[in-house]
Amino acid sequence: MSEAPSSPSSAAGPAPGANSTPGARIIAITSGKGGVGKTFVSANLAAALTRRGQRVLVLDADLGLANLDVVLNLYPKITLHDVFTGKANLDDAVITAPGGFSVLLAGSGMVEYSRLTPEVRNQFLSVIQTLAPRYDVILLDTGAGISDVVLFSVSLASEVLIVATPEPTSLTDAYAAIKVLAMQQKRQHVRLIVNQAARPGDGRAIASQLQQVLDRFVTTESGKPMRLMHLSDIPVDPSVREAVMRRQLLLLQMPGCPAALAISQLAGKVEEALLHRAP
Repeated sequence: MSEAPSSPSSAAGPAPGANSTPGARIIAITSGKGGVGKTFVSANLAAALTRRGQRVLVLDADLGLANLDVVLNLYPKITLHDVFTGKANLDDAVITAPGGFSVLLAGSGMVEYSRLTPEVRNQFLSVIQTLAPRYDVILLDTGAGISDVVLFSVSLASEVLIVATPEPTSLTDAYAAIKVLAMQQKRQHVRLIVNQAARPGDGRAIASQLQQVLDRFVTTESGKPMRLMHLSDIPVDPSVREAVMRRQLLLLQMPGCPAALAISQLAGKVEEALLHRAP
């Protein structure tokens, strides 16, 4: 894999933790490109964490092209758009999804929120600060790529999970996104989830390949290479497509299938690595 071109300066975002809030551990789930299963992972991971006793909120941070409502087969009367425009209270916009976790849906086609204006920034931050004390973990289901809105959403998180598939275009875009997170947000590490893995061990091989490119081209603020931490593989599984087409959570409908078992294992890893805090 060759080095991807440098990111545009407009893709800057604040350093992680700059907008940290007390309460929930905030985890961004993002990707370099769309269509890699990011929202599928977010929703099913939330269900798996809820099953493990965590209080979970999934916030649809893809303000322009939101589809979390589609994945969960929800038809919300109130969305984040209504909160931002003052038409509804925040508490009324938070609803319970199948799987028992809370969701705050953005509503699709929010063109006015596809750019990061100071107003959008402040409104989004206010929502996070209000909700964080009520949960153990908030999963930010971000948009794909390195737009200002995506990077601002990611900057609110203490940890970043980047979802990629083994396809070359996905890996190239994942590398580009990781590079921006290192250079613009001064992150020292991100965690990789490889979706649609064809064989056991594919994810570790992919992480190793990406790490070699990062070692060569990307240096963090500390002077050390950006660390890419392989977190989990989700195998290719026809049950996934079936669940998505039915607009059902895989973890609820086919909990014994290979992909659902992998997501359950992923939840255990997330809980152990990211949610257990020192007293």
